[in-house]
Amino acid sequence: MIDPERIFEMDFLRATEGAAIIAHRWMGRGEKEAADAAACDAIRGMFDLMDMRGEVVIGEGIKDEAPGIFKGEKVGSWEEGAPQFHIALDPVDGTTNVSKGMANSVSCIAAAIPVDGEASALEDIPAFYLEKLAYPEKVRQAFIADPKLPISVEAPTEEVIKITAKILEKDIRDIVVMILDRPRNQPYIDAVRRIGAKLRMIADGDIAAAIAPALPESNVDLYIGIGGAPEGVLSAAGLRCLGGGLQAKIWPKDSLEKRVLIAEGYGHLLERVYLSKDLAKGDRILFSATGISDSPLLRGVEVNGNIARTHSVLMRVKSRTVRSIKAAHDLSKKTFHLRSKGGEVLLVD
Repeated sequence: MIDPERIFEMDFLRATEGAAIIAHRWMGRGEKEAADAAACDAIRGMFDLMDMRGEVVIGEGIKDEAPGIFKGEKVGSWEEGAPQFHIALDPVDGTTNVSKGMANSVSCIAAAIPVDGEASALEDIPAFYLEKLAYPEKVRQAFIADPKLPISVEAPTEEVIKITAKILEKDIRDIVVMILDRPRNQPYIDAVRRIGAKLRMIADGDIAAAIAPALPESNVDLYIGIGGAPEGVLSAAGLRCLGGGLQAKIWPKDSLEKRVLIAEGYGHLLERVYLSKDLAKGDRILFSATGISDSPLLRGVEVNGNIARTHSVLMRVKSRTVRSIKAAHDLSKKTFHLRSKGGEVLLVD
């Protein structure tokens, strides 16, 4: 099979569509674990139908002990000769947002064909959190042309904003910086306010937020701050498809985690600055995401009677093809293949 990404991309899209529709049924009900479990069930069910040798190299559920699809799971048929995929996924990025009926939640999957000589095409970060900086393609190209520019996750936030404004030919006050609203991100929030740039804060769901700077229609220029490590790898895959850039650095959440990382032999990684190409390797990568609730990346699921409308993006690094897909699903006819039921299920009687 010369180009298996092309063959399988629609199946990965169906997986995120199904997860988004089913998770949306839990919007505002205060049960984030139930929403996550339902989305995982839909994705596992779709994977059961795919003739691939898939391995989950980055799953979810570690930080919050959620019902997740975990690292090491084998998915697909695993028939001899079936193409191999390494998979990173977050069935619901923004589970708290779903439970509270808030914006900014998506379901997303990155799938990559392993690069020769690499243990994994998607980097498994041995820590809970990454310090991240994401930026649009024009800024990435400027950094490639002159690596001495202060476009770095290690550079002062004010300097990053200043150089971004210069590259994008904007006033500093018109630069929009998105940051995850957490106490640990207060220094970044203070820096944005000091310099006078615009600040957009999000409560949860930093995959869509990190990808947003690469989408001109998002009106977001930078994403800065500390967020989940698995989400960082998924963001890197999406940004590579779009041409944007991401830099990341391991952020131990406390002295205990730092000591554990050093004891386990990861001390040399603590000072490493990862680029998006380090987190998502090679060019045989696809990325699928479907909105659950409205975000800078995608509109959420819209339900009117038996019709559910989904908004998705399906992208590939190799071709730089970006598909925006709006679909209408007749829930009185459409079935979902759920792992828990062992077959097709109608959501509407």
